[in-house]
Parts: sequence; C-alpha cells; structure tokens
Amino acid sequence: MRDLDVLVLGGGAAGLMCGIEAARRGRKVLVVDHAKRPADKIRISGGGRCNFTNLHCTPANFLSQNPRFCVSALKRYTQQDFLALVEKHRISWHEKTLGQLFCDNSAKDIIRMLLNELEAAGGALQLETGIKAVEKPDEWFSVATSKGPLKARALVVATGGPSIPKMGATGFGYDLARQFGLDVVQPRAALVPLTFSDANKDLCARLSGISIDACVSFGKTVFREGLLFTHRGLSGPSILQISSYWKEGSPISVDLLPQTDVFDVLRSARRDSPKQDLRTALTQLLPNRLAEELAGTFSLGGRLADQSDKVLRRASDQLNRWQLTPVGTEGYRTAEVTLGGVNTKELSSKTMETTKVPGLYFIGEVVDVTGHLGGFNFQWAWSSGHAAGQFV
Repeated sequence: MRDLDVLVLGGGAAGLMCGIEAARRGRKVLVVDHAKRPADKIRISGGGRCNFTNLHCTPANFLSQNPRFCVSALKRYTQQDFLALVEKHRISWHEKTLGQLFCDNSAKDIIRMLLNELEAAGGALQLETGIKAVEKPDEWFSVATSKGPLKARALVVATGGPSIPKMGATGFGYDLARQFGLDVVQPRAALVPLTFSDANKDLCARLSGISIDACVSFGKTVFREGLLFTHRGLSGPSILQISSYWKEGSPISVDLLPQTDVFDVLRSARRDSPKQDLRTALTQLLPNRLAEELAGTFSLGGRLADQSDKVLRRASDQLNRWQLTPVGTEGYRTAEVTLGGVNTKELSSKTMETTKVPGLYFIGEVVDVTGHLGGFNFQWAWSSGHAAGQFV
C-alpha cells in the first residue's frame, strides 16, 4: 500500500492544478484518473484550441446557490496568473470576442504545460486507475483502486460532473460527497442546446444551419451572441448561456434583430416603398431563408401599403421579442458543463476543504460553481485547484 500526503482523484484541469501546487509545497502527491489520457476535456475544448481563460473574469460570471463563494479563490489566483504561466511556457495565444483567450496552436499545449509543471514539482500521475472504494477509518483515507490500495492524509475530489459522458464523465464525485454526509445541489446539464416540440421543432429543423447575432433573455438575464438553428432546436453561444438560467416550462425571449426597432424600420419602408411586399422588406433585415420561413410562420405578407400599424407592431413583437418555450435540453450528451454539485455550504471558500470531514477537498466542476461560456469554467478549475493546493 502506497502512503501519500495528497491523493487527487481526477486528472483534469482542476486536479492537475491542485497536484502541481501541492507538490510545489513538498507534499508527496499522486493524481489518478480512470481515463487512458489526462485532461480530455481540455483536449477537445475550444475546437481543439482550448479557451483557457477570460480576460474579463469576475465573480459575476458564475452561478451558485452562494454567489460569493467563488470570490476568494478567484481573487487569489486570477486569469492574469494563469496567463503568466502560459507565457512562461511560451505558448502562443490570441484573444477572440469578449475576452476569450485561446491557444494559437493546440489545446495539447496546455495539457503538456500542466504535465510538465506536475513532474517538475515532484508530483506523479497515474492513469487507467478506477476507484473501487473510499473509506476514512482514521486520520488516513484508504482508497481501493484497480491498481492496488492507496492511503493518503488528504483526498482531493476533482472528478468533474457528468457532462459529455462519452469521455468517461460520471457523477462519481457526487456519490462520494453523499457517502461522507455532504449535501449536493441537484445537478443538471448547463451550457447546452435547447430543444423544442411540434411546430417550433419543425421550424428550427427547416432553418437548420442558419446562424445570426441575437439577444436571448430569460427573466432579467440577457446574452447577446450568436444563435444557431439546429434539427432539434436552438444552439449557439447565446442559447448555451441562457440554458444555465432557463427554468423548465418557462419561455425564453429571442430578439432576432438586436438594436433594430423593427416597427420603425417597417413603418419607414411603408412610407418610402408602399408597393413593396412585407416579406420582401423582411429579407432586407434577415437572411432570406429565415425571413421567408418566419413570414410564413407569423402570417406576415402583402403590400406594405395595406399593412396597419397594428400588423407592423405584431411583426416587430415577433422578431424583437419572439417568445419560445423549450421542452428541454439536449442533456449531458452535449452539455459543456454541469450546473449544481457539492453544496458550497459544506466547504471552506479559502481552502476548498469540507467542514465535516477533515482532509477531504472538492474542487472544479464537481462543486456548485458554474461559469458562463467563454473560458470561465477553466478559470474556476485553475483558481479552485490552486486554492486547495495551498492547504492540502
């Protein structure tokens, strides 16, 4: 049986960061993962280029039952701190929209950086290691694995959530938390496409592949980014963002023409080109196929001269404030992250250690802290992993 100071369950972003920081402090550290390769979510992220952080990261970019929980970790290890690590390894990067930072070359550069840092610090990584049982009979954690028993004074759970199960993601971390008497906020898929039924599903299918800039809102929460029609419903950054806030059975509002008052535009067109068909006027505002489909769906047509203000106002409402009620999401299969997780009331915001079980830590996606789309979830992984690594 191997005796360790720190055993980290999960070789993803948070787990590797924690292992690096703990090993730097002279701890005997082992990071284990059941996968054949480490950090597969890093590998596929950002289209293979890893949106590794965001320049504008603040606590406001995160959802949690306790919105203040993430403040401490984010403040002590910022996006600039991680960027400095990236530049130390001479990884070239670029900024996309809204402060999103990507590798110029490949996400593998980030993985290689983390593995090199772990090795340099004296930590070890062990892959293809399944966890069979975890117990704490005394001050040590006893962990039965597919490669033999392990003992550790500190156990860090960085196993993520069940999003993208084809990559081996599971709810193991939640089960372990419950085993030790910790509360878990009900998990659900987040940053995920929304699905529809009946007429709206058919409409989206006919429009599949069309992408436009749109403003999508739920309650007081609004995101303006790309919207993509799919065979099952709606996707794109604006939809993924709002999915984290959407409540089942409630409508979302879609503005297909942000900062354009459709009523004013159509009224001016009626004055200037009264013989023009309303459908034709709409094609000057939206992609042709989208304009034609929506005109048919909303029964918009006929000469502009024949349209009353009431009709033009209805067209404006349908294009600037289109109300759609999703029937659900595409689920964990395509979700980028998991909302919910280990209740933050069970953890120290400074150390990420549980208050009930000394030496037990939870970090990263397994915790009830979920970021917006755009590199924020990786920053939470870096920050929470760094926080735990300073104390394990």
